[in-house]
Amino acid sequence: MKKTGFAVLILAAGVSFFAAQVSAQGPAGVGATQAAANSSSDSKSSHSLNPIKWIKKDKPASNSASSSDQNQRLTARLQQNGVLPGGVDVSTSCSTFKHLSDCVAALHASHNVGLDFRCIRADVTGVHTSDDLSGCKGPIGDKPVSLHEALKRLKPEIDAKSEAKSAEKQAEEDMKAVA
Repeated sequence: MKKTGFAVLILAAGVSFFAAQVSAQGPAGVGATQAAANSSSDSKSSHSLNPIKWIKKDKPASNSASSSDQNQRLTARLQQNGVLPGGVDVSTSCSTFKHLSDCVAALHASHNVGLDFRCIRADVTGVHTSDDLSGCKGPIGDKPVSLHEALKRLKPEIDAKSEAKSAEKQAEEDMKAVA
């Protein structure tokens, strides 16, 4: 008798758990989309329970015209300072970088320590374009590394850490000047 009562108790708990799971899934059948829309619009809270939406996203480029204008001003500034050769623009040189500021820092580091920018770009981004990298001193890895690590690999005799910091500071100043 005790075994039967225990089995009934387990069965009842299972059924109630299953019923709670099914009701938590929301409406189904004809008109389910409308019912779901009504139930979500009834709640006055705009707070999302999705943790992915809590993460702040980078601002998208507001306007491609303003972005190209900024690239033109940055190109002119870098060419004027001798960091970027004439006839080359920032958008072409920096196409493999995720962030423009990282590319500008790499351009400054290349100029400051006398390294080929293509070697630094390949090491920092991990992207090997059709450029000839045979003139690069040191190993060029397949995985992206920091600017500091790339400078240390390509020219071990310099103080790579301070050169990277200096280049990043110069890049920050350039980005502020053209913004």
